[in-house]
Parts: sequence; structure tokens; C-alpha cells
Amino acid sequence: MTQAAVADNRVRAARPAHIPEELVRDIDMYALDGIEDGFHEAWKRIQGPDVPDLVWTPLTGGHWIATRGSVIREVYEDPTRFSSEVIFLPKEAGEKYLMVPTRMDPPEHTPYRKLLDTGLNPARIRMIEENVRQAAIDLIDPLVPLGKCDFARDFAAIFPVRVFMAMAGLPMEDVPMLVKLSDDMTRPQGNSPEEVAALLDAANQGFFAYVEPVIRERIGGTGDDLITVMVNGTIDGERISHEKAVGLVALLLLGGLDTVVNFLSFFMIYLARHPEKVAEVRDDELKLRRGVEELFRRFPVVSDARMVAKDQVYRGITLKAGDMVLLPTALGGLDEEENDNPWELDWERKNIAHTTFAAGPHRCAGLHLARLEATVTLQEWLKRIPEFRLAEGAKPVYQAGTVVAVHDVPLVWDVQTTR
Repeated sequence: MTQAAVADNRVRAARPAHIPEELVRDIDMYALDGIEDGFHEAWKRIQGPDVPDLVWTPLTGGHWIATRGSVIREVYEDPTRFSSEVIFLPKEAGEKYLMVPTRMDPPEHTPYRKLLDTGLNPARIRMIEENVRQAAIDLIDPLVPLGKCDFARDFAAIFPVRVFMAMAGLPMEDVPMLVKLSDDMTRPQGNSPEEVAALLDAANQGFFAYVEPVIRERIGGTGDDLITVMVNGTIDGERISHEKAVGLVALLLLGGLDTVVNFLSFFMIYLARHPEKVAEVRDDELKLRRGVEELFRRFPVVSDARMVAKDQVYRGITLKAGDMVLLPTALGGLDEEENDNPWELDWERKNIAHTTFAAGPHRCAGLHLARLEATVTLQEWLKRIPEFRLAEGAKPVYQAGTVVAVHDVPLVWDVQTTR
């Protein structure tokens, strides 16, 4: 079935009176036209010099879409106009999402973010660098003599998950169940907003049911694992409430099990197709470390949303309180108005502009861990497999959503060229 056929079977919202017909576009964030040829390519098709800063789609419950990097950044940075009260689409599903502090705006959000930062700040991440590195080595070494692997399955789906589960002090045998819950939240299936909402709500409650007994066990504990630090932290001088602790720990699980997993596969697909880019950093440690931020600019994977907080005219467009605005971060890093020649991966690019980690008060708390995992992956992979390519006939499969997923990434290499 074609993407167009899928879209045609979906429920379309009626166009509200304040939305001009010329701003309407048929765009489904869960079934992007042309995604079979690439996720970023599919989003980029809607961005152009004559495209308005905001367009509106009747799909996924009906919502606005920010089309320029500057708009995406402004919306992220201004919670007084664009609230985080609802961040998932369709809105009916987003209203079921109960994790904290992502649904909070400042000042309520601020102490929860400070608590998150105590567990994910640069100093704590530096302390686990050797463990992260060893986790990567343990996965790569057995692959080297094989001369091939499915990178998405054999490395990307395991490495950041193993790192996070160790940080959280949770057993790896729980991962398949947690990954299924994560998939149902970030890429829910359904033919109507109500169906999607039901699936997301069930997944959200599944996370809560999982973390509930873990939290009760660790209250009052003295361990330094991420969950113990969170549940024994304070909010405005008082220990975090049980209800909020459940939401906070569930959020950590959701973030730790999905986003970096898919980012790693995206940049490895690109490098497998561009051996000249690999050659630039293979023996240049400094360029590699400095260039990791360019990878995040080039391969954003998140498309979350904000809710319009009050009636307003924004960039000449009338918005009503309660309207939803989707922020496809792919359109930030790939915007020519933000970065010259944005399709090009330039390890030495200066003044990199992107919103891959969002912006403003909700800038991703896990960004330091994500940067470390990306850096370590490149370092340890290239030490052992300096030259690699996509297998002949390879066609990665992309699944759009709040976080895009990518599967089937077959890499091959000549064993005698490894080191």
C-alpha cells in the first residue's frame, strides 16, 4: 500500500475558521510521503523559499507545522506563547501523556529540570566514560571478523540501551518489553486520533507500572544509580512526590531507550555511503571530536510539538489558544537559512545551528550522554573497522513519528582491512 493510500484512509480534521485554505498541506507526521527514500529527505520536501513559516495539516488531529529553523527555535524558546502542556500528536494522544517535567512550563518546570541535571550533568557523564567505551568495544569486537552486520540491530539497538540500563541499575532482560512501550509512545499506530491516544495512554501506563515498584525499592537508598538519585532528590526543598517521581523516571526510560538508538544508525548509513568523510576523521582525533556536533545537526530524529498558549498573531498568521504546532527538528539543521549547504556533512563547519536537542527550558537533559555515545561509537568503530560500506542492494526502512526509527542497515567490510 502506498503512503498516499495510507493517508487517504486516515481521519481528517475540519479546517478551523481562522486557518486560511492556502496554508493547508496534506502532511502526516506518522506516514510521510516519500519516506521510503529517506526520512530527512521526506521532511525537506515541504521546505522551500515560497513555503510559509507555518502550514496546517488536517491529518493527525489537525495541527500547524513549523517549516523553518528560526520558527522551530522560537517556539521552543518561548513557553509564554507556546506551552509544553501537550507535546505529542495528535492532541488527543498528547493529553494522555503524563511524564514530567516535559509537560510543565517554567517556573513549575525549573526545579524538576535541576534535579534531572544532577544525574546527567557533564561531570557525572565523564565519570562513566570508560564504562561507555567498554560497552561499545564489547559489541564491536565480535563483529570485526564477520565482515558484516546489521548495524541497527547488532549495535545501535543495544549499545545506548545497555549504557542507560547500567546507569539506571535495571536488568537488560527487561529491555524488549520497555522498547515495545517506547515504540507505542513515539510511533503509535492507528487510523484515528482516538485510536492513537488509546495506544499511547496504554504505553504510558505501562511505563508507570514498571517503574512504580522500582521507585519504592530505592526511596531512602544511598546508591549512585540514576533512579536512586532522582527519587531521593528534592523539589523546592521537599523530597519529590511519589507521583512526580514515577513520571520523571518513566521519562528517563523513554528518552534512554529510543532517541540515540536511531541517531547512530542514521549517521552510519551516511558514512557508509561517503567513505571520503570517514577518511577525514579516521586518523584525526581532534577533528572527529569537534565534528560530532555536525552529526547531530545533520541527522535530527525528533518531531515533538507545543500547544499555543494564547490567541496571537505570529509572523502574520493567526493562532488560537489550544492550537498545536509540530516542530520537525529535521527542518532546523537542514534549513539553508540556518546553515550553508546543509546536506553536506562538514566536519569543520563553524557556527552550527540546529535544534536537534530542542531549545529553551526543555533543551534535552541527556545531550551530554548522547554526545559521548556518538563520539565513542565513531572512535571505537573506526579503530577496528576503518573502511565499510552498505551491502549491495541495501534499503534501510524508516518509520516516522515523534522519534523516527530506522531498521535494516546492513554494513559490510573487508576483514583484511580491519585493524
